[in-house]
Amino acid sequence: MSVDDRTERPYDIVLFGASGFVGRLTAEYLAAHAPEGLRWAVAGRDERKLERLRERLPGGEGVGVLPADAADPVSVRALARRTRVLATTVGPYVTYGAELVAACADAGTDYLDLSGEPEFVDLTYVRHDTRARETGARLVHACGFDSVPHDLGAYFTVRQLPEGVPITVDGFVRVGGTVSGGTFASALNQFSRGRRLLAAARDRRRHEPRTPGRRVRSTPGAPRFAPEVGAWALPLPTIDGQVVERSARALERYGPDFRYRHYAAVESLPYAVGGVAAVGALVAAAQVPPVRGRLSAALAPGTGPGERRRARSWFSVRFVGEGDGRRVFTEVAGGDPGYGESAKMLAESALCLALDDLPHTAGQVTTAVAMGDVLTGRLRAAGITFRVAASR
Repeated sequence: MSVDDRTERPYDIVLFGASGFVGRLTAEYLAAHAPEGLRWAVAGRDERKLERLRERLPGGEGVGVLPADAADPVSVRALARRTRVLATTVGPYVTYGAELVAACADAGTDYLDLSGEPEFVDLTYVRHDTRARETGARLVHACGFDSVPHDLGAYFTVRQLPEGVPITVDGFVRVGGTVSGGTFASALNQFSRGRRLLAAARDRRRHEPRTPGRRVRSTPGAPRFAPEVGAWALPLPTIDGQVVERSARALERYGPDFRYRHYAAVESLPYAVGGVAAVGALVAAAQVPPVRGRLSAALAPGTGPGERRRARSWFSVRFVGEGDGRRVFTEVAGGDPGYGESAKMLAESALCLALDDLPHTAGQVTTAVAMGDVLTGRLRAAGITFRVAASR
């Protein structure tokens, strides 16, 4: 795909799923922060909802409205050919994302999503990474709370340590907020698809290139009390550790021997035990279709809390990095992780790909590999904290 072809497209950014809850927040953020002259549009199945959304946006008269259905290959391929960057909030992605990411890979269109679904990400790699490299498309998953703070936070931590030495990083996540309906639906869906998830992971490993001369791994670790953060550390079986590992495989700055562990930080042992029990019960419930359906209906995708509740929500991810005798403590922190900050991260990622001078990459890439320091700078300017808390 030539640069001229991409430049001549009518839009710089298209936001697909803009009438959903996180989609609306993302559209509002873009309307408030898009630079003058940015050509962007909202897209989705319901044209009337999109038009009503546009009417409420500041400067909305300049925003395009593009009807498209995730299940219709013809409409999503036409959508992908009309923009340089396509960001989607429509999940679960393993159900609704396949046609869209295929269309972007073929059209040389940069693709962004909020997916925290390992199965979908692995399927996308196997099916579309090679084609995206041919066309120049950058396929960037997990551009919200999954997994921007963890991926860029680990990268930020590594940058504080000496080069060319073995490095270890532990990430400890604290959250005060509500899980989004889309994230909850994706988690239930993944819990119910264990065999297919493992099969997709095995297939990916058969296709991924090795890293000769380097060792990179993300290990779950064991539950423990972590005095470095003053909390109980429980291994988090989310996609975040996999994303950090993939960034480390792609970038030599992570050193010749890199290990990452990803934890939830819990203040007391009873809460830790209760959390493990709750996750186990959710995994068991997800295996029973009627129960899974009732749980999904209780927190449906496209719904979310009001502004006051979101304003009280927060997140903090603390990292402990070590290399060559140096130890550094860093933190990435912000507001409402499931809604407001995820919308901000997705919007800033789209603006970054559309507008900024970035290293040349193509295929399925992580936020650290595709955007790295540039996206970190954008997020800092937007109010998300990246800081060195201490070092020795």
